Amino acid sequence: MKPHKTYFNWSSGKDSAIALYHLLHDKHYTVDEVITTVNSHYNRVSMHGLRQELLVAQTNAINIPASVIELPEMPSMAVYEQKMEATVLRLKSKGFTHCAFGDIFLEDLRAYRDIQLSKQNIKAVYPLWKRNTKELLNEFLNLGFKTIIVCANSKYFNEDFVGTIIDKHFINNLPEGVDPCGENGEFHTFCFDGPIFKTPIEFEIGEKVYREYDTPKTDDSVCTSNAYGVWYCDLIPK
Repeated sequence: MKPHKTYFNWSSGKDSAIALYHLLHDKHYTVDEVITTVNSHYNRVSMHGLRQELLVAQTNAINIPASVIELPEMPSMAVYEQKMEATVLRLKSKGFTHCAFGDIFLEDLRAYRDIQLSKQNIKAVYPLWKRNTKELLNEFLNLGFKTIIVCANSKYFNEDFVGTIIDKHFINNLPEGVDPCGENGEFHTFCFDGPIFKTPIEFEIGEKVYREYDTPKTDDSVCTSNAYGVWYCDLIPK
């Protein structure tokens, strides 16, 4: 059977990295493009706050064609869905039939994605779905991946937490109620090395800043219900 032509929704973080790793080892799929949403006002990856230059270095190291979806700073759902629909139509016209995500267990988010994609007869794929997140993070590290925390919800963490490289000690010392993979939006990461990269991505740690937000309007934040604060760690390309 011919493998399904698939595009991958790439966040730049650890879950995307290991999900892509598994998909690249699955004979049923070929990953021919990765796409990432970026904040066009700041030229940074949506939610993560990662500079677009590092995203480009990262996708170059993966060696898969990449594209971005530019969004305004606080997009309405109507604007978000319009941008996503245009992207899906473009990819569908190029023969893509499937798309993949690094989601693990957010049922509402998966349902939303499936409904939107089914309108264009695109099938969603979730390589990590329902995996135990502690086991998954251990597998991530055992495979040789490396990742650093670029932003974190201030409800759980202070500025010392961002800029931390995840290791086995990290897994065993998380606050109570925090998912080991940050699947509920507790933190986000930048994956800079591992078996899917030709070379590591070089960077330096920059300043740490705190920002407060109202409830986001994109599907990436579908489970967030209140205003919240976020600590960011800026990473500077070398």
